[in-house]
Amino acid sequence: MDHYTTLGVAKNATPEDIKKAYRRMAGQHHPDKGGDTATFQKIQQAYETLSDPGKKQQYDNPNPFGHGHPGHPGGGFQGGFPGGFQFHMNGFDMGDIFGQVFGQQRQQQRPTFKTTIWVTLEQVYKGDEQTLQLNTNGENSVVKIQIPKGVDNGATLRYENLIKDGILIIEFRIHPHAVFQRHGFDLVSEHAISVLDLIVGTDIKFTTISGKSLDVKIKPKTQPGTTLRIPGEGLPTNYGYGDQMILLKPFIPDIISDNIINSINSSKK
Repeated sequence: MDHYTTLGVAKNATPEDIKKAYRRMAGQHHPDKGGDTATFQKIQQAYETLSDPGKKQQYDNPNPFGHGHPGHPGGGFQGGFPGGFQFHMNGFDMGDIFGQVFGQQRQQQRPTFKTTIWVTLEQVYKGDEQTLQLNTNGENSVVKIQIPKGVDNGATLRYENLIKDGILIIEFRIHPHAVFQRHGFDLVSEHAISVLDLIVGTDIKFTTISGKSLDVKIKPKTQPGTTLRIPGEGLPTNYGYGDQMILLKPFIPDIISDNIINSINSSKK
């Protein structure tokens, strides 16, 4: 899969071009809007790679020692020394010695299986259990995975004793949320509000990620674009919870009475 083709951008695309392409493609293929989940996951993976300078550099410049990226099939050194180099010392073939030592270690190692699971932001908040159907060592198995609270997007966990005669590594991916954007352990969401309410002040209803309904006070003369912070209503951390930020996005009401317009004009005189 070519990430540039997936997003429909050129290799010399700017970060802003990549972001715009991702938003466009994600909007078209989001599962909540009837899109294909597999296609959406490819778009998500492509954006996460190309939007990160380090990951993008590694993707654009694969490992020169082999035919793939480090950690992928075909990448790195494959047995012995690179280029078929043989090292002898005092009649001993060091390649044979290293081969025997590391060969024994490889025989003792258990096979490793990797998989990716997609979770929601609500599952990240509360922690959850997810059932997986796996085929390992030619056997079908059903395992239950505990989703860690506050797990980060792209985080991996290693399970030593979850599957028979093998090691399972799981990468966690988080679906984009329709309301909340994650910034570390803080959450950010936008709230549309009338410019009149910003002027005179008001109370708004806000529902947190936990489902809690809050009355949030907007003070009179609040400036457009103000961000309100609600402590402790973000994602769980090792020491507590992050915060919830509400970005106030003002709009002009369709109907404004003449009295209000006359009052504003009078205040200018």
